Amino acid sequence: MDFNLFVGLAAIAVLLVLIGLRVPIGLALGGVSLIGLMMVRSTEAALGIFGDLPFEFGASWSLSAVPMFLLMGSIAYHTGLTSSLFKAARLWLGRLPGGLAVATNFAAAGFAAASGSSLATAAAMGRLAIPEMLKMGYDKALATGVVAASGTLGALIPPSILFVLYGWFTETSIGALLIAGVFPGLLTAGIYAAMIVGRCVYDPSLAPRVTEHVSWGDKFRVLLEIWPIPVLVLGVVGGIYSGTATATEAAALGALFAAIIGLLRGQLTWTAFRTSVVEALESTASIFFVAIGALLLTRLLAFAGVPTIMAESIGSWAIDPIWLIVGISIVYLILGMFLDPLGLMLLTLPVFLPMFEALKLDLVWIGVIVVKYIEIGLLTPPIGLNAYVVKGVVGDAVPLTTIFRGLAWFIAAEAVIMVLLIGFPEISLWLPRQMGS
Repeated sequence: MDFNLFVGLAAIAVLLVLIGLRVPIGLALGGVSLIGLMMVRSTEAALGIFGDLPFEFGASWSLSAVPMFLLMGSIAYHTGLTSSLFKAARLWLGRLPGGLAVATNFAAAGFAAASGSSLATAAAMGRLAIPEMLKMGYDKALATGVVAASGTLGALIPPSILFVLYGWFTETSIGALLIAGVFPGLLTAGIYAAMIVGRCVYDPSLAPRVTEHVSWGDKFRVLLEIWPIPVLVLGVVGGIYSGTATATEAAALGALFAAIIGLLRGQLTWTAFRTSVVEALESTASIFFVAIGALLLTRLLAFAGVPTIMAESIGSWAIDPIWLIVGISIVYLILGMFLDPLGLMLLTLPVFLPMFEALKLDLVWIGVIVVKYIEIGLLTPPIGLNAYVVKGVVGDAVPLTTIFRGLAWFIAAEAVIMVLLIGFPEISLWLPRQMGS
């Protein structure tokens, strides 16, 4: 075997070992890649790449959307723009079988559209919805499972940090990717809701019916409390869809509008603004640190010839693109049990991207598939991060095994969703094609 190729493959193996040992993924990516580059090139060349890449990455205009979307979500949360979502969903949907769980599901979709973060959505909805459901006598597995699962909508419904990074890494239109996530996100929320209602009709003991009488006046009044969220989201999505704003410009406008709405409502205090900015900066730094490490890995694998070997090998086993999709499905489902979403995506894309390109697969459609699988990884044991977030919210009230038991039904629903998204690409591609992307 060629020495450079051996170094590239060994780097992947060492990375997996280090990540298994819980070494921070950004540090593992950067350290292994730097040593590998020294071996396949030279110390001077490796240090030169190491010196140039962080600036090249950080100076990318399209990546400005990341801190802007993060800032928009932080401002929306700290000024109370998202706090009324569950109340509104409860008043409108509470009388359905499993109504509070259904309300949690759709409220999470609204929160996800404001925050763009799966973990933040699960944490916020856990604090709002789980105590309410448990007080009403809901099954603990259902109450915690719906919060952990619906949190994953944060990666699909715009804005989505994962889509922004995927688009930058694959040189795919970020605007098209964000728009492509709309229907899959709504499909996921819809199938979740149907599954919840079906289970509660079959076994009413899971979710006692809400008997509270709510007047139509109360239902419409609560909508006045949540109007900023749909306005904010429609402004961002509408600006991208209409072509009047790029994804980066829409993100900046979203952060500005969130601040203006907070000011008009008298809830954007200096403390709330400062906290929002600090949180956005910390999250951006963390994301960029991992992304720069992944970029170094990409350079190492390119110099080692790993993508070329893998792309050439496609012809021998992936005659039909569907087999490649099946292959990456297995990889993402397995690795997703152990890795965080950002690290998983940036670790695998350097290896899989040449395969997607060789088979001429639509990278927008592939982006939706990849992000969906990454989000499913947040639900699967032993390290389903969303389950641990919910566990942190409920403390000793609900065992972790109960949360994972509740998630089993949502993972089964995800199997149906993935079959639809893979079998009918137009679910993801129709909207982007309408905007000419």
